[in-house]
Amino acid sequence: MSAIARKPILIAGAGVSSLLLAQALRRASIPFRIYERDASITFRAQGYRLRLSNEGLDAIEAVLGPEGFQKFWDVCGKTGGVGFSSIHAITGQPFNDPLTAGQSINKKPEPTGESKGPTETLASRGGKVVGIARGEMRKQFIDGLEPYIHWSSQVTGYESTSVGVGGEGLYSRVADQVSEGKLKVYDTGARGIHGQAPTTAFNGLGEGVWRIVDDSKPDGRVFIITNVRSGDMDDPSIEFGWTMGAQPGVINPPNDDYTITGTVAADIAKEITKNWAPNLQPLFAQMNTSEAAFWKITCSTPTGVPEWKNDSRVTVIGDAAHSMTPAGGIGANTAVQDSALLGRLLAEAGGWRDGVTAEYEKGMRVYASNAHAYPQKGPKIRVGHEVNNAEGLRLLESEPSADPEEGAA
Repeated sequence: MSAIARKPILIAGAGVSSLLLAQALRRASIPFRIYERDASITFRAQGYRLRLSNEGLDAIEAVLGPEGFQKFWDVCGKTGGVGFSSIHAITGQPFNDPLTAGQSINKKPEPTGESKGPTETLASRGGKVVGIARGEMRKQFIDGLEPYIHWSSQVTGYESTSVGVGGEGLYSRVADQVSEGKLKVYDTGARGIHGQAPTTAFNGLGEGVWRIVDDSKPDGRVFIITNVRSGDMDDPSIEFGWTMGAQPGVINPPNDDYTITGTVAADIAKEITKNWAPNLQPLFAQMNTSEAAFWKITCSTPTGVPEWKNDSRVTVIGDAAHSMTPAGGIGANTAVQDSALLGRLLAEAGGWRDGVTAEYEKGMRVYASNAHAYPQKGPKIRVGHEVNNAEGLRLLESEPSADPEEGAA
């Protein structure tokens, strides 16, 4: 092990993947530092719920160990059933959705009277659908890491480095630099809205993972996905979240400013759903307006993670390496696999060895590129002052911006 290995590993971003990687390093007694653009973990809305697959749960358990994982598992929501149940937004009744029944998505959905129509398997451990809010996930992963996080520190690039990891999400400056521009993010044109409401607003649905579909709008399909958990259904102090998505042109934030939160986002959601069935209206009438937020649906290279000239001391994880659409919750599950793999390799190397980033990237490209293929098979400048930490990596920093996508995973 060289002297390089004894210098802290420097991580850009404090999203899900960065925090879990830091936990892996902490357990292996490898020093690290995290630089996060936000002022605190509660600086802004934390986004929608994340569904955890077996692969994602296995990765988290491998990092946290038995005791830490049990604590994490206890705060996850578990819902019965194996897949989405679809509801027609206008009638409020279950139907066989073309997205889950293998029919053409160009056909209008027709109510069938059937109570279930899913074909997408969502269940993981114990036959349950396992999920957790992104904000809660970050709270769990940040435990014990606070002394090592430098808040209000937006990384805009790197210079001569010991070991550095770009985990600052979409539009990662580290990713752009290390890949020489090969890692790209594409705007799908679609926008979404995240909202939440008290559990009482979901009484008309009952337990399950629900997809509410509206094909009545001339501009295109609108859908909402929500997870109603039986263990929390009767607790009025708890709020359930829902995520709205739509084809391009349906959800239009003012001036396409998807950083807007609060009343503006809530009002647009209410306008879009004003003709929905009465049993669905409480989801919007009882919204916690302050938590409403737009989100921009993006993806990276659809053919998979591209090859780039490896840097033996710098690599990327999470959305910085492979942004994905929301299909199946694959983005978060792939991100935590990055954390587990890179964390294990760095631990085995005692902090660093020549070839460790190449080995990580080779493995990451396999599962991340496979994950990229899932949605295709399924439904369809440096500014500011410098932070010279005298530890081998020179992070170039600017004032925090309000881009909600950075530091995502």
